[in-house]
Amino acid sequence: MIIQILSLRFFYIQMCGDKKMNSEERRENIELILKDASSPITASVLAKKFSVSRQIIVGDVALMRAAGIKISATPRGYILNCGNEITENVFTVACCHDNENMYKELYAVVDNGGTIIDVIVEHPIYGEISGELYISSRYDADMFLEKIKISEAQPLMCLTDGIHLHTIRCKDEKARKRIIYALKNEYIILEGK
Repeated sequence: MIIQILSLRFFYIQMCGDKKMNSEERRENIELILKDASSPITASVLAKKFSVSRQIIVGDVALMRAAGIKISATPRGYILNCGNEITENVFTVACCHDNENMYKELYAVVDNGGTIIDVIVEHPIYGEISGELYISSRYDADMFLEKIKISEAQPLMCLTDGIHLHTIRCKDEKARKRIIYALKNEYIILEGK
């Protein structure tokens, strides 16, 4: 479906004239593509569609973000934030676990109707550091965990002995309670001692 949308949008872009697209036009079209997308789109896919390098797309997205367009870079690609979070329940939880239990945390949230928006740690030098995740299914969670494994990168929680925050979005209060309960059952929620 995404490839079809991208193909149609790119076909339209090519049909608009024989002149080479300038960077401003490319950024406008990137925004349109992201608006039409139902899931994240990688810089590599966009680069291929516009016949430019991945780095050009990364630069375009940086300029678009600086101009106020709300684009998030997730582990699976770019998404456009359209502000639909206002009607949904958004909350933050403090968590603590090791790498071996990361999947339990992710599954506890997504299996109970939540989307993990980000992860936040408090660094002693840099202050608050956050990374956008947008994990809303077991598939997303498995892809994220696989990316960590393949890249051999350490998750942010390793900077703080496993202590971190997550911003979570769900549709209602019942889902929020289910998520909190599931995290407590897995001993993931950080509770005062």
